[in-house]
Amino acid sequence: MTAASLLAVFAHPDDESLMSGGVLARHAAAGARTAVVTATWAPGTGRALELAEATRILGAGEPRLLGFADARTPDSAPGEPRFLDAPLDEAVGRLVAHIRDVRPDVVITHDAYGGLSGHPDHVHTHRVTVLAAQAAGLERLCPEAGAPWHTRALYLATHPHTAVAALSDVVGERRAAHSVPDAWVTATVDVGPWLDQKVAAVLAHRGEVDRGAVPALIAALAPEKRARLLSTEWYIRHQVAPVTGEQTELSAELSAEL
Repeated sequence: MTAASLLAVFAHPDDESLMSGGVLARHAAAGARTAVVTATWAPGTGRALELAEATRILGAGEPRLLGFADARTPDSAPGEPRFLDAPLDEAVGRLVAHIRDVRPDVVITHDAYGGLSGHPDHVHTHRVTVLAAQAAGLERLCPEAGAPWHTRALYLATHPHTAVAALSDVVGERRAAHSVPDAWVTATVDVGPWLDQKVAAVLAHRGEVDRGAVPALIAALAPEKRARLLSTEWYIRHQVAPVTGEQTELSAELSAEL
């Protein structure tokens, strides 16, 4: 079965590699179309250039940037509002244009917590992506953004409670982590065969390594600990549109989608 085409939508440069780098690399290796949309940072900035290198490593093509400012770094997009402050319709419309252009089978984004960190940009990216995935299929919404496209499935990148306990063994206790009950996870993906690509993509974000963010933690880990930390990705399948007979059949093919 042909691998599903993927569009990953995340808040910041490096989120794509940390959260879904393995699935992106896996699908690209299988010949599927893959792409990444990042909500914050502007083209030409240092982090946008690092993102381009990361997406190249993952086989996800040129990055697509919504161009809003990071909540904590106003100069990340000069002249643009913070993502959190931008009009919701504008943010949704920009993303709808990318969804209709890429025409993905599957969209991936942050879960409702915004992942382990709960960063406000992550949480807002979740909200905007859920709305945009629905709006992209409705012909009377955002007509200027292209022909409607019905995404087959929306998956939320997440961490189950039991994984957080295991991760703590690798990185130690840091701060409160936002995780979900294990029963909520609908797709657990072994990305071990693509681990080297995933790690290389994470480390391509040199600015984050240099400033001591999460990529720096990964850079400092021994290979076996990196494997424990990054070889599995977890997702919650989120319903995009009303269930039809075709979608009911597709819901039984989670492994084929991811």
